Amino acid sequence: MKIFFRYQTFRFIWLAKPSGRHFHRNHQLGAPLTLADLEAINRCEKFLPKNFNFAGDVLDQWSQKEKTGERPANPALWWVNGKGDEVKWSFGELGSLSRKAANVLTKPCGLQRGDRVAVILPRVPEWWLINVACMRTGLVFMPGTTQLTAKDILYRLQVSKAKCIVVSEEVAPAVESIVSECPNVKTKLLVSPHSRNGWLSFQELFRSASEEHHCVETGSQEPMAIYFTSGTTGSPKMALHSQSSLGIGYTLCGRYWLDLKSSDIIWNMSDTGWIKAAIGSVFSSWLQGACVFVHRMAQFDTDTFLDTLTTYPITTLCSAPTVYRMLVQKDLKRYKFKKLRHCLTGGEPLNPEVLEQWKAQTGLELYEGYGQTEVGIICANQKGQEIKPGSMGKGVVPYDVQIIDEKGNILPPGKEGEIALKIKTTRPFCFFSEYVDNPEKTAATMRGNFYITGDRGMMDSDGYFWFVGRADDVIISSGYRIGPFEVESALIEHPAVVESAVVSSPDPLRGEVVKAFVVLSAPFKFSNLEKLTLELQDHVKKSTAPYKYPRKVEFVQELPKTITGKIKRNVLRDQEWGRA
Repeated sequence: MKIFFRYQTFRFIWLAKPSGRHFHRNHQLGAPLTLADLEAINRCEKFLPKNFNFAGDVLDQWSQKEKTGERPANPALWWVNGKGDEVKWSFGELGSLSRKAANVLTKPCGLQRGDRVAVILPRVPEWWLINVACMRTGLVFMPGTTQLTAKDILYRLQVSKAKCIVVSEEVAPAVESIVSECPNVKTKLLVSPHSRNGWLSFQELFRSASEEHHCVETGSQEPMAIYFTSGTTGSPKMALHSQSSLGIGYTLCGRYWLDLKSSDIIWNMSDTGWIKAAIGSVFSSWLQGACVFVHRMAQFDTDTFLDTLTTYPITTLCSAPTVYRMLVQKDLKRYKFKKLRHCLTGGEPLNPEVLEQWKAQTGLELYEGYGQTEVGIICANQKGQEIKPGSMGKGVVPYDVQIIDEKGNILPPGKEGEIALKIKTTRPFCFFSEYVDNPEKTAATMRGNFYITGDRGMMDSDGYFWFVGRADDVIISSGYRIGPFEVESALIEHPAVVESAVVSSPDPLRGEVVKAFVVLSAPFKFSNLEKLTLELQDHVKKSTAPYKYPRKVEFVQELPKTITGKIKRNVLRDQEWGRA
């Protein structure tokens, strides 16, 4: 992959001294919001202010604290590419540079408050600049991963009616192949050191843009961002978030789950197209004044990953369970991590075996969180709480998490049902606003006084939640309900298994049975597969209730996954049932 700016050449642009401070005040309160104010609002102990803007009310306040010495000498953003290039921005520099980017979007690009901007960039500093620039101008930020196909991009541009698309060089050809079918797109902005016919050059426009820009005073409930859901069951939906749902709603997450302080450096591995990037690499981290560390790493590589942890003073690590599953295959005791103290995971369930192996090799706990694009973090294992391997932890403030049946009745501990959030009087501000142009799907998320996650789980007598599976992933065999995650967790305990996916498969006698698709670890790739199948089946029978064992096993090279790394069980299930 190419690096899009020659950083040494343009270092004078990025490391320029900030111009005069444009401090954004909340006029309803008459004074800047403090971190304590935001935490109280997040707890629902204070009313949501009429107006809020993350760039003005949070980032510019941290810039001021830098000037007065109230914040440690810690960058706001620290970017490396593994090839010797490095960018370090203070909050003051982030403010100055994002104002230049804001002027690029509103002047030569001609965008106006409320316009939607599709941004498809890899982990490059411009992604953060344009994100903050959209906040400053009241534009609606719509991120996407560079793994999107031309068909994916066409769908997103058409349904969102985006006015502008911002992409990196490798994505431009895909956009060009479909943009004629997108009449709403008025501006194409390219982030690249090279010019391209028909595209505006962000680099050229940024160089000449003014640093003078006054932050728009956005309403707290005004649209801020649209995230496309994973789309494992149908076309992706557009989850609309407000200025406050993201900008205030992750305050407590940053303090209690991520356990961040302004002296910390967090490395969140999420792709820029996923809301986990917003949680760990923007809002939760910068609300606490922490440094966001970014490695360009186009393709995940365990050696590069481990070398980075031993080279840089990263204190906090957040990554998907898939990454930890790969890492525990290595001899981690050989590595001395420079400053690492807190490790987190989310996005898919964490197998207990991986948690135990990680702790055995590094001495560090893994704190799992569970959430959704629509409502953020719902449950988490937080610092100071006992961790129960396999559990997602307890419900987090301000949510009232419950397990309910199909009629909306709260189930007692130990009973499996749907994971839901109880709505007391009004819809919490930290919820998504709606699925854009889809009132039926928006309404379908509610059942009486509950928001339905679409996931099944159970709560134990201590208030810990345990994931069973997506509601449509549950297998019913001979009258028994079987969640795929428990079977997958049993399988991964066996040294032959790197990862697995469990789905239903048709059976003439039982209706459906458990089938496991298994990716083997290197030492077992040339084993007697018939014998290994029996060994794995016997292992599962001993690890969990015998009726849950996979009656069918298929060995595969890899599992189908979404662009955000989640296993696409629906693809495997459709394949089994002849619906592929």
